[in-house]
Amino acid sequence: MTEEKKRTRQPNGRSSIYQGADGKWHGRVTVGVRDDGRPDRRHVERKTRAEVTAAVRELEKQRDANTLRKPGRPWTVATWLTHWIESIAPLAVNENTMVGYGVAVRKHLIPALGAHRLDKLGPEHIERFYGKMRADGRKPATIHQIHRTFRAALNEAVRRGHLGQNPVKLAKAPRLREKEVEPFTVDEVQRLLAAADRRRNSARWAVALSLGLRQGEALGLKWTDVDLNRGVLMVRRSRRRPQYAHGCGDGAPCGRKAGYCPQRQRTNPEVADTKSRAGRRAVGLPPQLVDLLREHRKRQDAERETAGGKWADEDWLFATETGRGTSPRTDYDDWKELLHAAEVRDARLHDARHTAATVLLILGVAERAVMGLMGWSSTAMAARYQHMVDTVRNDIARQVDGLIWKPSGPRGERPDDDDGSAGAMVPVG
Repeated sequence: MTEEKKRTRQPNGRSSIYQGADGKWHGRVTVGVRDDGRPDRRHVERKTRAEVTAAVRELEKQRDANTLRKPGRPWTVATWLTHWIESIAPLAVNENTMVGYGVAVRKHLIPALGAHRLDKLGPEHIERFYGKMRADGRKPATIHQIHRTFRAALNEAVRRGHLGQNPVKLAKAPRLREKEVEPFTVDEVQRLLAAADRRRNSARWAVALSLGLRQGEALGLKWTDVDLNRGVLMVRRSRRRPQYAHGCGDGAPCGRKAGYCPQRQRTNPEVADTKSRAGRRAVGLPPQLVDLLREHRKRQDAERETAGGKWADEDWLFATETGRGTSPRTDYDDWKELLHAAEVRDARLHDARHTAATVLLILGVAERAVMGLMGWSSTAMAARYQHMVDTVRNDIARQVDGLIWKPSGPRGERPDDDDGSAGAMVPVG
């Protein structure tokens, strides 16, 4: 037996197959290096040589495809998601994204799937979870947000060798119907700008409608980000929606949610630098907007004089009457008041961003350039606008066709091709 063992073993680092003293066949495969630097050598045993050979080949296949789970105690879905959301995800995404991740992980994923071993989780488990959520009345958009979070978390587990493949990629999420993009018409934009001119921070809404900045990006602008002489604006930071913790203490809890606690304490910063490369960008200013911003600066200087010592010199482009930064909630309320004053349909503030993007695409600005101006990281967002943009273009083409190709004939038919006049341009006068 010892002779057989010596004869079939391979040199160091190579797979080996041998029959042990217990009468079973054993295989050992080197698949990598452990954390302590020693070779990671896996062991399998079977009743026959053919069976152990097949098992060794399968280990080698997984090793070569980089789908082999790392050694050590296996992760559960709960332990991995907890590690991911506490130690990995915060390094790559901003605070707002982390809020969504936290809800998806702690409220939904861990309670429903946390007990599964990570490497034993299958797409069927995930799909049953989605089906239960739908049966409970959850919206498809909510399920998709959870789906995206779960996929990102397990992608990282695959990348680090804790999981062979990501089962979330195989699972089918409920069909999600995207909301139709509905930009403002030219008439609506003109009425909004006219109404805004009679209000404080009127340039705020010109920036929203012409540049399409996100709310946080616009409220995070400082005068040092704007070069009116060159006509350039730099997007560097974003104002965050506040998050709160209780400040009332354990002795006398207020019994309310943290955001309504009389002694609430804010737990996130007011602003944060834009992390993504797509988000950090330079935006060219139309000449009319440069003029509006110059006038806006004069009005703000007058408010500074009126406020005197109460003015907080924090350099915000869109500030309160005492120089403080404008909160997202106040900004939202101002937007709703503006819609009412302009007698324009009720709409989300994000529809102003849709308007700016649509105008750029209709004007024929290259998709890559629009992505840069809007801060999109992929072409998927531009694709959402394409159907509507094509519709508008076709409508314009029909108007031009009716204007320069003057119909003739008793019922407005075009001339027949026989006389060579079909399609001839007729001066309109």
